[in-house]
Amino acid sequence: MTEAHNLTTRRRFMQTFAGATLGSVWLRTAQAGSPEPTCLVRDIQRSVLWNGRAGGTTWFHPRACMVPTQDGPICFMTLQSITGSDMFGHVHWSISTDQGKTWTPPEKIAALGRHPARNELTEGVCDVVPEYHAQTNTVLAMGHNVYYDKTGRLARPQLERYPVYVVRTPDGKFSEARILEWDDPRGTAIYTCGCAQRVTLPDGRILVPLSFGAKDNPARSVGSVLCSFDGRTLKIERLGNELANGVKRGLLEPTVAAFEGKYYMTIRAEDDRGYVTSSTDGLNWDKQRPWCWDDGELLTMSTTQQRWLPHREGLYLVYTRKAQKNTNVMRWRAPLYLAQVDTKKLRLIRATERVALPLIGDGVNDARHVARMGNFHTVAASADESWITVGECLPYDGWRGDVLLARIRWSRSNSNITTQ
Repeated sequence: MTEAHNLTTRRRFMQTFAGATLGSVWLRTAQAGSPEPTCLVRDIQRSVLWNGRAGGTTWFHPRACMVPTQDGPICFMTLQSITGSDMFGHVHWSISTDQGKTWTPPEKIAALGRHPARNELTEGVCDVVPEYHAQTNTVLAMGHNVYYDKTGRLARPQLERYPVYVVRTPDGKFSEARILEWDDPRGTAIYTCGCAQRVTLPDGRILVPLSFGAKDNPARSVGSVLCSFDGRTLKIERLGNELANGVKRGLLEPTVAAFEGKYYMTIRAEDDRGYVTSSTDGLNWDKQRPWCWDDGELLTMSTTQQRWLPHREGLYLVYTRKAQKNTNVMRWRAPLYLAQVDTKKLRLIRATERVALPLIGDGVNDARHVARMGNFHTVAASADESWITVGECLPYDGWRGDVLLARIRWSRSNSNITTQ
């Protein structure tokens, strides 16, 4: 295949399936002014990708990205098994060539398994997020390391933790695992971008959000770094400012998106809130503020993630929160909601809230048997639909759970994205 053919294929993919890189480019609205708040989500279709409730492997952390090929776009997903609290197996990959209807059997990524570490511990990798990098025609899959004791359980305390990544080349081969190096005293205990959505700039550089903490400070902070990436090595070039919150473990699992010439970061916390902030350059962030409704009422969120779901005419958030029917579900991790963001006020528009994936069971009287869905991901799969993928977790039912897909079908096209 010639380089000219490769370039044409990538350009066609970026134009026709622009949704695959929605989080990686500037987004512009088609018309001036704000979109009508209830008109973008046409409907939501839900399906089971792997039936872990019926037995076999329970797959967790299913995260996907769209990759162009000469035969059309494929969906590339990473996922790994779960057998206990934060007990993850080897990282696997799977591919769909029919827009997520069928998937290849998961296969191991050789470099992302467990191996012996010091102090009689075993080191593995988890929280992996793959994203397509158009400028090098590669997939960059990033997670972070994690340590287990001799019983196979999560080691406490952990040794030093840091981002780990592999690169999938156009021929489908994977690199060895590499570390994103960051020599900063604020990250001596941990610095991580696990589970994070990143932003790829038009020049190929990547904005990576980080959560970090020093060994003498249990409360983590968040920020972002600007990295170069040549299709092989990821290197930090610049560091932004630091945001902090002293409650318990502080600020965790930041994730970023770009929309209408600005950047947005949503942040997990441990004070019954989730937080949001914005930036004009993706490095220098305003002080974080708690998520609230457009009338100012605060949302109650308990130490769980949020994810961006961009459309060219509006920015959406996917999240969990306390509600009437989930009061006894651990950290209210079901159902999964989505709502449009008022990007000027950094608030959620209450009238747009929809249940993306419903709570199954009784979240008040029998919450132990409600599947938790706190580790989910989003991807723009085409101009017509975006996806939410999640692995259910049922700790009191043998850690069984299905891999679920919610197709967010848009009422207006999500194509014709332009870069600036």
